[in-house]
Amino acid sequence: MSEYSVITESLVDVIISSNITSFNSQKKFDKSLTIADLKMKLEMITGGTAANMKISLFDKDDKAVCEFDNNEALLGSYPVESGHRLHVIDDSKITGEFENTAAVEKFELSKEEYNKKQDTVAAYLKRNKLGKYNEEEMANMAKEKENQELEEEKRIESGGLVVDARCEVRVPGQLPKRGAIRFVGKVHFQPGWWVGVQYDEPTGKNDGSVGGKRYFTCTAKYGGFVKPNTVEVGDFPEEELDLSEGEM
Repeated sequence: MSEYSVITESLVDVIISSNITSFNSQKKFDKSLTIADLKMKLEMITGGTAANMKISLFDKDDKAVCEFDNNEALLGSYPVESGHRLHVIDDSKITGEFENTAAVEKFELSKEEYNKKQDTVAAYLKRNKLGKYNEEEMANMAKEKENQELEEEKRIESGGLVVDARCEVRVPGQLPKRGAIRFVGKVHFQPGWWVGVQYDEPTGKNDGSVGGKRYFTCTAKYGGFVKPNTVEVGDFPEEELDLSEGEM
């Protein structure tokens, strides 16, 4: 027998449960441990106290096998095998004691106190004039957003994007899709102007509503919202399936 085999056989892989916590864990222990030493290790796992601990052994079918009733005995002297469960009882602890965070004192700062601190993310951004604390950058972003919305509005007007107009939608990376415009305007889920389209085929993502807010009504998977620059209005009749003889 190899040295590796001897080492492997001296270990036992067991499941740990307790009356203290609702979750189980899985650990490997050396069979040469005394039950007293095992209890010390189980303190860190279960939160129980070794002096008050009682350990019951259950087999793979979850049937009770025996109690670890001798602190001086070796773990290997009991009929414990990998896959068995060690159930720890400590009556001095309250069930769920270490899982209930309701009684834990929480550290909270008021907005005023937070703003006074110099070691926060907000303080760093202020010192370096980054993000929302960079007035020039924020002004440029606002201007870009305003210009984009103006361009979208112009596209809507010049492109004749009106409700009920037939259209073709060309989104980069996707096949062209035909349908009818059912909504033009601003939405709650994204900034800017949007066009709601009822597609001829179930290639959409919704039924004309997003996040519980309805903008138009159509069959599920036939609706979608796209940016004005992806929509072209024109004589786009519904495409008919061309099934050759023998095809179904």
